[in-house]
Amino acid sequence: MAVDGNEAAAGEAESAVQGFMALPGRTEDGTQLFLRRLADVVQTLGLDVASDSVAGDAWEWGHVVRGALREACRQGLVLSEASFGVLMAAAVYDSNPSFNRQFVEPALNAFGYQRVRSALLDYLRTGTDAERAGAARAWYWSALPLRLSEVRAEGSDAEGQPEADDNAVLVREWHEAALREFVSNEHLDVRRCILPGLPLRPSAYPAELHDLVEAAVVIARSHPDEYIRHRVEHQVRSA
Repeated sequence: MAVDGNEAAAGEAESAVQGFMALPGRTEDGTQLFLRRLADVVQTLGLDVASDSVAGDAWEWGHVVRGALREACRQGLVLSEASFGVLMAAAVYDSNPSFNRQFVEPALNAFGYQRVRSALLDYLRTGTDAERAGAARAWYWSALPLRLSEVRAEGSDAEGQPEADDNAVLVREWHEAALREFVSNEHLDVRRCILPGLPLRPSAYPAELHDLVEAAVVIARSHPDEYIRHRVEHQVRSA
């Protein structure tokens, strides 16, 4: 079962977004890459989906695949080792910051918080700019409580879900890596997607990063993008 801290973090995150401008769409078209990730999910997990004309439409096909995945989770889903990377890639390449949850949640329940968050941190540190932005969107859901009791990893016991992990170190590493990325990476999607989950109070970081927190606020306040300017003011006031 999930630890209280993970469930509390999810609730805080959902409350924090109220009153904010909607996250704008990507500045780059990742449609074809997402379609490939969807195909991988269908094939690797053996989902029961009909192959028809919507398979070339990322929006509609995404809904079909997510729906099939939800149904498989309800029926009882055993995820192979290969399924982990496939689900994480789909979550990262899904441009919708709400629907990507449906790829993150089964991975969390089968493989645990630590593995999911480590994978997203790796995308943030070493991925392409599109992957860094996608990892930041997916990270939002990485604190969800483990409620899919019928989802488990292949080889785990029949009870399914992994033990809750101590994620304090990973969360700290994510925040520090995200802060560095926000300041150093000028890619618009990366900055837009990192900012909502970025603490902007110096006390959240070691002393050697306090100057970077100030730099991040200055960058966001003077940024030409309206979403970034709007978002930072809310976050600074609530820091």
